[in-house]
Amino acid sequence: MRWLLAALALGTLAPAAGAAAAPRIVSLAPNLTELAYAAGAGSALVGTVEYSDYPAAARALPRVGDAWRVDPERVLELRPDLVLAWSSGTPGDTVARLESLGLKVVSIPTYRLADVATALRTIGKIAGTSAVADASAAAFDSGIRRLRAEHAGVPTVSVFIEIDDEPLYTVNGRHVISEVVELCGGRNVFAGLPQLAPPVALEAVLALDPQVILSTDDTIADPQALWRRWTQLAAVRDGAIYSMSSDTLTRATPRLAVGAREVCAALDDARAKRAARIARAARAP
Repeated sequence: MRWLLAALALGTLAPAAGAAAAPRIVSLAPNLTELAYAAGAGSALVGTVEYSDYPAAARALPRVGDAWRVDPERVLELRPDLVLAWSSGTPGDTVARLESLGLKVVSIPTYRLADVATALRTIGKIAGTSAVADASAAAFDSGIRRLRAEHAGVPTVSVFIEIDDEPLYTVNGRHVISEVVELCGGRNVFAGLPQLAPPVALEAVLALDPQVILSTDDTIADPQALWRRWTQLAAVRDGAIYSMSSDTLTRATPRLAVGAREVCAALDDARAKRAARIARAARAP
């Protein structure tokens, strides 16, 4: 039984005799590529786009462009049975062009945490790997439920989510990163902005005075040093500035559960630091 569970988890079981051959799939986004592997459909992938680097096997797949610019002729050369498109990223004219060439395109939405499990199950059905996909989806759902239960009722902290520093970019309340922050008991200070990933002015961040800063910009070696001069910020006074992995938070894949744990740990640490500072101030003469 243990070998069976391990094989299902890794997606290494061979198809039963007489089973239909797996479809040939091209993925048009790095997160969809990762989802396909997690759903047990990695062996069905015959092409993908740039920056598809997880798991390691994805790096060897032929490229057909990137998430925004796709070469339709290159896709045709790979003879896919279907193409996975990213609902919130693949341009509509790209989808239309591929469909006009007779290709079947399946758009996968990945806007919210719940979409990850749904995407896994959808890809599993397409590829005939539902056993692996359902197990992966259940594990993801379980991890998210556990974090939600652990952080129900914790004191809310205000959070600035920094996804780029030059210029400053953040995300609004509809982005999955914001949902993760809420799950952990945080409040995105720019949740109400209309754009999904808007630029913001430094003055706006200073005015909103977030208690926590989460940076997902992998190009910033030390986000603490970047913000240290703005001593009027609560996040700076408490040392509540944290660097988060971009891949685990910006890609809607099962690794979001890992990213969510890291965010929750950061916000828990920020609450402890804030409580300690308030206690010291109360004891001061």
